[in-house]
Amino acid sequence: MKISIDLKFLFGIVVSGFFMLLLFRKIDFNQLWSALLRVDYRYIVLAVVSTYISYFLRAVRWHYLLIPEKRIPLSSLYPATIIGYMANNLFPARLGEFVRAYVLAQREGLQTPTVFASLVIDRLFDGFTVMLILLFTLFTLKLPQGMTDAETVLKTGGVVTFALYAGIIIFLFLLKQQTMRTLHWTGVLLTPLPQKISGRIIQLFGSFIGGIRISSKGGHISAVFMSSLLIWVFCIVPIHSVLRGFDIKLPVAASMFILVLLVFAVMVPASPGYIGTYHYACFKGLSAFGIPESTAVSIALVIHATGFFPVIIAGLYYVWKNKLSFNELQGTVKTG
Repeated sequence: MKISIDLKFLFGIVVSGFFMLLLFRKIDFNQLWSALLRVDYRYIVLAVVSTYISYFLRAVRWHYLLIPEKRIPLSSLYPATIIGYMANNLFPARLGEFVRAYVLAQREGLQTPTVFASLVIDRLFDGFTVMLILLFTLFTLKLPQGMTDAETVLKTGGVVTFALYAGIIIFLFLLKQQTMRTLHWTGVLLTPLPQKISGRIIQLFGSFIGGIRISSKGGHISAVFMSSLLIWVFCIVPIHSVLRGFDIKLPVAASMFILVLLVFAVMVPASPGYIGTYHYACFKGLSAFGIPESTAVSIALVIHATGFFPVIIAGLYYVWKNKLSFNELQGTVKTG
């Protein structure tokens, strides 16, 4: 396992280096520095505050996802969330999710696999909401000329992916509420496959759903959907605030479009903190709206910084407050 992690880390460094080279190869550093000096940092403060609010809302959503297992206070959920996202910025391959599950499980006396199963649902709601934002953006924002083909591809891909996420969430809900009936019909749909394979799939579904307890109360489900929406609203605010800080006046839909590009960018294997891929995606999104290259790079650096450094600072604080050690967290990553 150690060799695998090292190879992933090495590959991520190469990918990040490649995109950083693409980003800076034609940039005038004097113009870059000048753009950074002109920023209205009141908007940067707003961006940082919004970033912290988005993590708090993640803790709120997690609370409702775990309610059937245990009513966990936000005083436990928020630190675990911050520590997990800090680990995502420091460790490769988004292994901070294992850290997040481990920290909460240890603090609340839960089984780590059970907590991790709730994070699978957590990520599904993230994907569902992002695709909703993508569709809203593409059908309301007029992209610049020359991006017609890209717009068509994104719209088609957005509709298909949105439907896929919605289908998965509905399937998991049915699987939990009517397990035997859903497994039966799943088996019917898998009839064309060899019996050994279809049987294995049914077994995996049964084992997976056994680790998930989803509340069927309307209020809890509404809270999950509403918190998911608010999480991403407060992910849009930092981008829009940084743009205003650079005196760039684009519609909110443009900030939403850039956010979706950034979500896609962090899926690309890169070094911890998504260095390079994140910046390049942000730069390309800004350039599409005619923002000068040096200014676009400056904005990309600041947007990344508002999401990168605050969570690391808060994460280090909660690691210290909870008397955790990095050796313990690294051990969790290796186990995961």
